[in-house]
Amino acid sequence: MEIIKVGMADAAVAKSPDKIRTTGLGSCVGVVLYDRNKKIAGMAHVMLPDSTLGKNLETNLLKYADTAIPTLINRMEEIGANSRMLVAKLAGGAQMFTFLSQNDTMRIGPRNVEACKQVLKEHSIQILAEDTGGSSGRTIEMDAETGILQIRMVNQGTKEV
Repeated sequence: MEIIKVGMADAAVAKSPDKIRTTGLGSCVGVVLYDRNKKIAGMAHVMLPDSTLGKNLETNLLKYADTAIPTLINRMEEIGANSRMLVAKLAGGAQMFTFLSQNDTMRIGPRNVEACKQVLKEHSIQILAEDTGGSSGRTIEMDAETGILQIRMVNQGTKEV
C-alpha cells in the first residue's frame, strides 16, 4: 500500500489498496472523486474557482476548479474509472482570515466550494459528503479500497465521511 501525496494546485489518482492524501487545505478545496466498482480514487487540490482569473498563458490547469475537475476525471478514466459511476466528497474551503470588508474577492474559500459544486453538477457527479467552511485548515486522506475520506482538522480531531 502506497500513500500518494497531492500538492497544492495538483491532482493524482490511486487504485486500491493505495491511499491518496493532501495537506494544507485552508481556503483551498480538496475534491475527491471515487469509482466504487473499480476502486479508483482521484483527488484535486483546488486553489481558485475560475481559470479566467489566471494572469498568464502558462496556466496550471490543476489550480482552478473549472479545469482541475475535468482533468481529474480524464486521468481517472485513463486508468479504468467509469465517469458515469463517479461520486464526490469535498473538504476545505475555509475562510482563513476575517476581513472588515465584505468584498466577494476576499471570500476565496466559499467561492472555491461554490465553483467545485457547480463543475461537479455540470458533470452530473453526485456529492456524497462534504466538510467545508469554518476557519480551520484540514488534511484529507482517501482510501481507494473503501472510499472512506478521513478529515483531520487542527484542534478538532479526525472524522470519516
